[in-house]
Amino acid sequence: MNKTMILGIMVHDRIKEAGKTQKVLSIHAPIITTRLGFHELTTDVCSRTGFIILVLNGSREQNKILTDDLAQIGGIEVQVMQFQKEYST
Repeated sequence: MNKTMILGIMVHDRIKEAGKTQKVLSIHAPIITTRLGFHELTTDVCSRTGFIILVLNGSREQNKILTDDLAQIGGIEVQVMQFQKEYST
């Protein structure tokens, strides 16, 4: 069975939490296949709230360690999506 896990991360205050979040993501970089980060940006304002979407290719244990490490950071919220597909051989 092939599983894909996607994490959605909301960083409530990018200025305060970006460094901690980046450090955790760098430690777990080998299991992150795709990373997309964005925040609102206009000519008048740069939002302090940011979002990161991660696609993971780690084992169940590796993915859990990453989500546990992220949960230790105050000021962020993590949501998990899992897609499962059974392939016949």
